[in-house]
Amino acid sequence: MEIHRILGDKVRLYRRAEGGPWHCSTFLQSKEWRKSTKERSLSRAKDVAEDWYFQLTAKARYGELKTGKTFAEVAKVFEKEYEAITVGRRSPKWVQGHKDRIRLHLLPFFGDRIVADISSGAAQEYRVHRMTEPERDEDDQEGDGGEAKSWKPPARNTIHNEIVTLSMVLKTAQRHGWIEQVPDLSDPYRRQSKVEHRPWFTPNEYKLLYEATRRNAANPKNPRFKWHAEQLHDFVLFMANTGLRPDEVKQLEFRDVEIVEDDWSSERILEIEVRGKRGTGYCKSMPGAVRPFERLRDRRRPIAPEQADSEEEVTELPKPTDRLFPNEFKKMFNGILADNNLKFDRAGKARTAYSLRHSYICFRLLEGADIYQVAKNCRTSVEMIEKHYAAHLKDMIDTSLVNVRRQRKGDAGMGSGSEPRPGA
Repeated sequence: MEIHRILGDKVRLYRRAEGGPWHCSTFLQSKEWRKSTKERSLSRAKDVAEDWYFQLTAKARYGELKTGKTFAEVAKVFEKEYEAITVGRRSPKWVQGHKDRIRLHLLPFFGDRIVADISSGAAQEYRVHRMTEPERDEDDQEGDGGEAKSWKPPARNTIHNEIVTLSMVLKTAQRHGWIEQVPDLSDPYRRQSKVEHRPWFTPNEYKLLYEATRRNAANPKNPRFKWHAEQLHDFVLFMANTGLRPDEVKQLEFRDVEIVEDDWSSERILEIEVRGKRGTGYCKSMPGAVRPFERLRDRRRPIAPEQADSEEEVTELPKPTDRLFPNEFKKMFNGILADNNLKFDRAGKARTAYSLRHSYICFRLLEGADIYQVAKNCRTSVEMIEKHYAAHLKDMIDTSLVNVRRQRKGDAGMGSGSEPRPGA
């Protein structure tokens, strides 16, 4: 770590990595104060550090130098508490997401601030900071190919997630008595966002998809990938008939699935014990999921040569503890979508494996299924389904409740269709 001392050893300038920004620190009122100069040039960093030090000493002289926990200190407490308390209830990936947002974005901006000084205005300053293109040094102007790097502002949902993490850190400070209350962190200029449907496959598009995966399973482009092509075809059918999330399917083992006879329809269906972001839940599939599951169960799968008992034995039937889909086939799936013009919907949104879950929910609603039961079977809320799925399905609009006409005088004996239309 490179270190320089200025102002008679009262201020220390340091940087952790060569070429990185300079930081400064000093010691006042029995406390160490730190700040990032956000400068890579040593001369400019010295100017920033000197101004910062004189401002601190002036505040200390007039009793305006506030002391208390900094955001960086509270963030450490939050990370430790959140990881310990949510173990088994939140996935490690979810917990890591909060840590990454703190490390990459919140700490560089709020790190040295006293949490009591973080107000609604500070949160708005952070939004402006994130939506403003940063200044770059000449060395950063060109990428590896010699072309200027393009800057892209973060998505609205990305900043929303960062503000949520900020709120959770401030709530930690409130619980420990380091601040009296959490400031209002809501976006003052936010308008009600329009309702957009999630990318799904219409019934005709879904038919095109599974017919394409069936052809690919029968005649893959490379014979070495025949097993993966067969797995992909069954994956598409399984997903569209169960409505599971991709991460839930990834963790699914054969012992979690049972073929049963449905009491209501007397058809064979799957009862699935699901483990995912909502914890453990249950799902009852459509009858169309049974045959793909049986093929998965009866299909011999390749094993590592060093695990085989003989040179000829390179495949085996799956065991109860094996996962249904042990391999990734994202590239093959995207290739089939692209080849059949199914990768993007008419709104330009990219379809992924998650679109099969969206399709399952839409198919059930189109068939007249009870929205509460669909939500329960998919381990989500009715509100989410009404917002993202039911809102754009024309068959969810009941014309018997919409096209109601009040009987007027002189209408007696007239048929329901005899009233002239406006403009006729």
